[in-house]
This record gives sequence, structure tokens and C-alpha cells, in this order.
Amino acid sequence: MGMSKKISEIRTNGKGTYEITELVTDGLKESGLADGLVSIFVQHTSCSLVIMENADPSARVDLERFMEELVPEDYPYFIHTHEGPDDMPSHVKMALTRTSEQIPFANGKLQLGTWQGLFLWEHRASPHNRRLILTFLGE
Repeated sequence: MGMSKKISEIRTNGKGTYEITELVTDGLKESGLADGLVSIFVQHTSCSLVIMENADPSARVDLERFMEELVPEDYPYFIHTHEGPDDMPSHVKMALTRTSEQIPFANGKLQLGTWQGLFLWEHRASPHNRRLILTFLGE
């Protein structure tokens, strides 16, 4: 059993989903492992990870719009607004989604379904540098 760890940074341009499947695939190739499991963890409280359809971008647009309505910036009861009106809503969106994902790999390939991709979901309006830790376990 072997292990490989990679730390990567992603620059976002504000709210939205950013596909990182290729970043994880590249990390898998660098690891030299063929069969196992990769854990992807984002070290932030105002963005998250999501496995979502990657063929038709309108599916992600719909998801993003739904979340904006579910957790609006003008929600009158938020008190944690020190960093702006999107501060607390971004934390709630992160808490409703995930900060880590685990994906199996076999024969050196991620075992994602035909239409699945891995995305970093930025919940803040302004650009940010987001740090990801990828841990590959396998043989």
C-alpha cells in the first residue's frame, strides 16, 4: 500500500463552479499509483467541493441559482457579515455541501461516471486562492 500527497491552489474569479477533475487526474498520474482511493479536501469555510454533471454547464447554472435562492445574501437574520453580505451565506452554503470528496481509481483512472466531474464551488463574490489537499492511497 502506498501513499502520495499533493497540495494545489486554484484561483477563482468569484462565485461559480470550477472543474478540477483534470487537476486530480494529473495528481493521480504523478502519484504512480494504479488502484486505490483519492481524498480531496479544500481548506476553506466559504467554498466547497461537488461532484456534478460536466457535460452540460446549464446543470451547474441551475444548481448555483437554486443555492442562491436557498441561501440569499439579504437574509435578514445573519449577524456574521464582517467581510461583506456574501460572508455568512458562503459559510452556510459550504456547510450544506462538502469540503471533501473521495473518488476510487482503478488502472490509473478516476472511476467517475460518464457525466461526472469534480468541481470546486466558490461561494464568495470576489476572487480567491483556494488550497486543496489531494491524498492518494493505493498500490
